Amino acid sequence: MLKYNVRGENIEVTDALRSYVEKRLNKLEKYFELNQDVIAHVNLRVYRDHSAKVEVTIPLPYLVLRAEETTDDMYRSIDFVSEKLERQIRKYKTRVNRKSRERGLQDFFVEQPEEEEEKKPSEFDIVRNKRVSLKPMDPEEAILQMDMMEHDFFVFEDTETNGISVVYRRNDGRYGLIETNE
Repeated sequence: MLKYNVRGENIEVTDALRSYVEKRLNKLEKYFELNQDVIAHVNLRVYRDHSAKVEVTIPLPYLVLRAEETTDDMYRSIDFVSEKLERQIRKYKTRVNRKSRERGLQDFFVEQPEEEEEKKPSEFDIVRNKRVSLKPMDPEEAILQMDMMEHDFFVFEDTETNGISVVYRRNDGRYGLIETNE
């Protein structure tokens, strides 16, 4: 069950405002197990320019959901924050479900919560180590190398900056460049 801790800064939290926050955030309850006590910390703030900021933090055992939004209307800010939180939850659930599919159905259906907790830290174990010699090239050549190897990123020595750089393929199909400061 979702519980609320609603605070106001430069604004009095009226019953109507508290009720609206609870109504909007209650839509998130369908994502939580019924036996969990989940506390949503809600901070409502109004600034001198009359803009309204809403911050919501929901600490969970292995995840902290947090969203904030500032608009010219407190109710609109509450709406936007609840939508952001719902997107975060759906994204996290998708990631968890994808991991369980990758492990296979036998691991998905067997209930072993003790082992699951022990496995969590090992998710970040390095399973492969690779050494590369960096070749001097420009970013365009690095993109061509990356595409030829069918990788999502490529590390190289940038001939223009003489530093280490990384090109990568973005989700929209275009490319990004990360340059290091020396």
